[in-house]
Amino acid sequence: MFVDQNVKDALQKLKTGTFEQKRLFDSLEEARDKLEKNPFVGVRVQKALWPKIYVKRYGINNLRKMDLPEGWRIVYTIKGNEIEIVAIILEWFSHKQYEKRFGYKSG
Repeated sequence: MFVDQNVKDALQKLKTGTFEQKRLFDSLEEARDKLEKNPFVGVRVQKALWPKIYVKRYGINNLRKMDLPEGWRIVYTIKGNEIEIVAIILEWFSHKQYEKRFGYKSG
């Protein structure tokens, strides 16, 4: 599941892109399969590290990340109730983009 249509559309664009984009698409699809089976598979991100944009834009109350091949990352939140728990993908990005989004200083 995706947080909005823009994220879903961006994934579909990768499917028909360059060789590298197609490999990223495959990695993201594999990650989606893992998240469907177990939404808790990723690492919990400490609240102090959450980008404010996620809280403001999506109203998240938890944040997790999963490492993908070649330094890519996927960030997602978990929503649910007693019957169903789902992972909602917010973004994916390269390691460098991840560091920028989360405010890490590159040295």
